[in-house]
Amino acid sequence: MLQPYPPRSYLFVPGSRPARFPKALAARADAVIIDLEDAVAPEQKLMARESVRTFLSAKTPILLRINGIKTEWFAGDLELCRMGGVIGVILPKAEAADEIRVVARHTSPSMPILPLVETAQGLWNVNALAQEQQVERLLFGSIDLQLDLGITADKDELLYHRSRIVLASRLASIHAPVDGVCANVENTSRLRLESLKAYRLGFGAKLCVHPRQVRTVNDCFGPSRNEKAWAKRIVAGAGAAHGAAVLVDGVMIDRPSLTRAKAILARVAGSRKC
Repeated sequence: MLQPYPPRSYLFVPGSRPARFPKALAARADAVIIDLEDAVAPEQKLMARESVRTFLSAKTPILLRINGIKTEWFAGDLELCRMGGVIGVILPKAEAADEIRVVARHTSPSMPILPLVETAQGLWNVNALAQEQQVERLLFGSIDLQLDLGITADKDELLYHRSRIVLASRLASIHAPVDGVCANVENTSRLRLESLKAYRLGFGAKLCVHPRQVRTVNDCFGPSRNEKAWAKRIVAGAGAAHGAAVLVDGVMIDRPSLTRAKAILARVAGSRKC
């Protein structure tokens, strides 16, 4: 069963830097991902895995990005996913539904699996990935996809790819997907622009690579002040009309408008619980 108020921000912390684990958990991200894949050099993979094993506790819930299914570290990483404290598995470079099933067979039936769509093959099979039973949400690996496809910019060049992931998520009735990272940690304006654009496209969250990105992302992936005010006026106007036709801001309220307004207010209430 999907959680009613999914995370808006997912903060990566390298598995090879255990001193940073508590700092990441204190950064007010909605979810923390301990990363055993891209953030860890090959010669540090085994050490990082043991650091995570030592740290894991049911008192400190984290998501774990394991190494890909085609790597030598996959099986060992997967063993960690059965330990207390791991509340979800991030599968990098997910390309086929069979890969999701392998992870599912080696974890609890209730363990959420979040595939990272970051290759051409993964994007081609995105509908099948989204439909797998334990998949809670899709993550967009925009930087790796750019590399795989030879795309040299991330503006409208990735519009199709993002929209396809949003559509696949909706058709599978899973949570809205998670947008890729903004690698420029110092540029808060760019992070805000990226986040708002992704939100408008139908994404529900964003990956973060530094604690200082969390607040901006949390602010962007939720209704704006104007949207909240609009929603309150719509719901109040409809309530006062008792089912009769009514104008709000000079516009006739219809059922889709009221439904959207109620969804916005529900999301506001949910964000307060995150």
